[in-house]
Amino acid sequence: MMEKESLWNRYREQLIRSREGQLDLWLDFSRMGVASGWLREMEAPCQRAFRELGRLEAGEKVNEDEDRMVGHYWLRDPDMAPTPELREEIIEGLEAAKAFASRVHRGEVRPPHAEQFRKLLCVGIGGSALGPQLVGDALASFPALQTWFLDNTDPDGIDRVLRRIGLQGLAETLVVVTSKSGGTPETRNGMLEVRAAYEAAGLEFAAHAVAITGPGSQLDKVAVAEGWIARFPMADWVGGRTSVMSVVGLVPAALQGVDVDAFLAGARAMDRRTRSPETVRNPAMLLALMWHFAGNGRGEKDMVVLPYKDRLVLFSKYLQQLVMESLGKEFELGNQKRVCQGLAVYGNKGSTDQHAYVQQLRDGVNNFFAVFLEVRQDREGASLVVDEANGATSGDYLQGFLRGTRAALAENGRQSITISVPVVDAFNLGALIALFERAVTLYAFLVNINAYHQPGVEAGKKAAGTFLLLMERVRRHLRAHPGEPFSAEALAASLGADPENVHHILVHLASNGAAWMTAGDDPAADRFTAPA
Repeated sequence: MMEKESLWNRYREQLIRSREGQLDLWLDFSRMGVASGWLREMEAPCQRAFRELGRLEAGEKVNEDEDRMVGHYWLRDPDMAPTPELREEIIEGLEAAKAFASRVHRGEVRPPHAEQFRKLLCVGIGGSALGPQLVGDALASFPALQTWFLDNTDPDGIDRVLRRIGLQGLAETLVVVTSKSGGTPETRNGMLEVRAAYEAAGLEFAAHAVAITGPGSQLDKVAVAEGWIARFPMADWVGGRTSVMSVVGLVPAALQGVDVDAFLAGARAMDRRTRSPETVRNPAMLLALMWHFAGNGRGEKDMVVLPYKDRLVLFSKYLQQLVMESLGKEFELGNQKRVCQGLAVYGNKGSTDQHAYVQQLRDGVNNFFAVFLEVRQDREGASLVVDEANGATSGDYLQGFLRGTRAALAENGRQSITISVPVVDAFNLGALIALFERAVTLYAFLVNINAYHQPGVEAGKKAAGTFLLLMERVRRHLRAHPGEPFSAEALAASLGADPENVHHILVHLASNGAAWMTAGDDPAADRFTAPA
């Protein structure tokens, strides 16, 4: 009895309800096991983090490594932009996105060989795809344009999407290509593949194409030279993982019929609510503190995101980039101390997960904390009674599974946070995204890392480029010796290269018709020959 009473008192004390205007978000950290004394100990670091966030929002170049401002908060409140020019740039981008979508919907912007654009194909990767995919899936139940995404350089994946659109469908498909530099290989490859599909169908690609890119980029130059339908400029002070409220996310969202003004309003409301330096009433700071508490400020536990709403199934995927690319850093600010920070994120949805990995969460390795996402309204209108014995609806069962899983985890010493919103609509999705964006920023300041650069991503791109250069050297060598068998070791010795990399390349070429392979007992015994 005492234990139940204690849980109730803790719930009363540690349920923070942010209710202001349309904003009605609840954050419950009562199952984290945090003592009030620990929160008091963290007050000084929290106040420092609030000050650093203020510097960021004021336009200081807090991303010192890349000499950039970090301005995604201005996107939903242009009046906060540090200069009148930036304010006008943000407003113009929003109005241009809405106006273009409206013209497409009215048929004023139309394809040459169809009455109207009825389909949308978005080509991008990372932040240029994850945010728009989340927003479309969550909010566009009956999209104004049927929408697909190319977000990888997998040839089979590209073929699958193009087959679903169909040759006739291409004639009424608008293609939005998003890349800040225009040189991102995955996006460039996707664009070239789509262009080839249009040409094979006898259609002019430029008459269906829109570019979202940096002014003067490679993509921008192509769009100008070929006369694409429209171009939308990306700003260098908005990173990909925080770009969903820039033209990167707003153009696809508006084309699908999403209320982008409400989406921005929700984020703006959350930003304003979480500027308060009152730590114990600030949901973004409390979320950051729970991450810190669970992982000892070192990311020692993973974050498992469990949204109990089908509309939010992509939220954990979206958060993986936002959180892990921002917080997964080798060095502290100033690159003086190696710390290897991070916070791993995974998840799917409830109650699906109860039939998958919740078994391990409750009884297996205690290396995680859970974040439950609750949507209080089951559906618009009345629900069917599915269990006459107790009068329960499908939504009643969903609520039961959420609360049951939360209780089962807590009973076995597993930590959890519950975030609750009234409905999934544009306003509340904007508020949720803003909550996690601000928690990421505040956590980064708490542990003294740069949340807004990505040297690890750049290292991967560089290594991939080196591998591709070696692949071309291998191709040339094989072509120069047609019919001559090579082992990976012999060819690597000739090229002064790593034999394992050469073996991977040779297997790839043989699997795709550019070489013949005779398999041996181990990789060293494999032989490869260029077609004669």
